[in-house]
Amino acid sequence: MTTRSEPGQDRPDPGLEAITSERRQLINLAYRLLGSLAEAEDAVQETYTRWYAMSRQQRDAIRSPGAWLTTVAGRVCLNLLGSARARRETYVGEWIPEPLPEHTEWISGRQGFTMADPADRVTLDESVDLAFLVLLESMTPAERVAFVLHDVFCHSFAEVAEIVGRTPAACRQLASSARRRVRASRPATTPAAQRAGIVRDFKQAWEAGDIDALIGLLDPDATAIADGGGVVTAFLHPIEGGERIAHAWAELARRRPGDMTFLERTVNGQPGLVAQQGGVTVTVLAFEVTGDRIRRIWVIRNPEKLRRWTRG
Repeated sequence: MTTRSEPGQDRPDPGLEAITSERRQLINLAYRLLGSLAEAEDAVQETYTRWYAMSRQQRDAIRSPGAWLTTVAGRVCLNLLGSARARRETYVGEWIPEPLPEHTEWISGRQGFTMADPADRVTLDESVDLAFLVLLESMTPAERVAFVLHDVFCHSFAEVAEIVGRTPAACRQLASSARRRVRASRPATTPAAQRAGIVRDFKQAWEAGDIDALIGLLDPDATAIADGGGVVTAFLHPIEGGERIAHAWAELARRRPGDMTFLERTVNGQPGLVAQQGGVTVTVLAFEVTGDRIRRIWVIRNPEKLRRWTRG
């Protein structure tokens, strides 16, 4: 049997540039939905695979390729969120979203060490700071998708409903529930310069092993959470209380290797710290600052989440 080519199948796709230009938006969406850039890249790849699995005629019949790609990416992420919950139940220790460095530090972790493609960069705004992503983790998959798509990316509830598989009214309720949770959990904003100064003071006190100075910088009810993924050493349970955290950090300073250095870096668009050993990033620390005190510290040590932080 001879199979005839589809009409126009051998011609360049005139919409190719428009389709590929959607990649950055899709990466931004998927990272906020999944909290992992590696998983976001996989979700976007699956979305494009489904696009090109269609015939040329089917693709040409789609009036808004961008909307189609967003819908499919949203559904892929929704499915991944469900399976991710099951995987994280067996995760060793606490699971923290993958931290992102500044664009100039980005490294591709897939095929060796090369600078990331600009189309893969995530826009670093308040919807991507680590405290916000951790809060999103507390939502159900449907809540998270509805909230991010509507409140962050400004999609209508009719569009959200097509992705989530519920009515627009139900999606409105999902987003409203998520919004209340965000408002109840988000602290009052501390000016960026003040946050950077507090993180800098914390770094100096940590390097000096100054327990009193550390206690003064930490909220009495502060919490420190670490993610080693069972691959490297990290405390498995959160450390509660400013004094306990201060003593733990002073002990870390006492035990640190001689070639370890602490650097001030931007983590997901916010002031943070990086620990490097032999030029390799081994720990990334993100902070939530309320007023003039540190309320939360996230310590990411899982090497799988730090591949974009080290130049090779």
